[in-house]
Amino acid sequence: MTAEHAKFNRPWTVAEAKARLSEILRLAEAEGQQYIGRRKTFVIVPERLWQKQSPPRKPLGQWLVENMPRGIELEVPSRREPEREIPFSTGQDSQGRSG
Repeated sequence: MTAEHAKFNRPWTVAEAKARLSEILRLAEAEGQQYIGRRKTFVIVPERLWQKQSPPRKPLGQWLVENMPRGIELEVPSRREPEREIPFSTGQDSQGRSG
């Protein structure tokens, strides 16, 4: 690691990061987060730190059950109704014109 990066914890340039990726990953593990970029900055952190700081994710099914709308009556048409329009089945638009 260059003395400048260690002393001031300045961001690595993208060119430096490309050339020294292994070093940046090692430093992230040993010393903590490393920054890459000047205009748009990205942070490299070890996975163990990321997991510790990120809230645990619920399984999708559990989230859907917990967040489903309540108190709303939805009218779901029967699939067997003869008047039910089936879009795209005849190649005609809703006005009966061929497409």
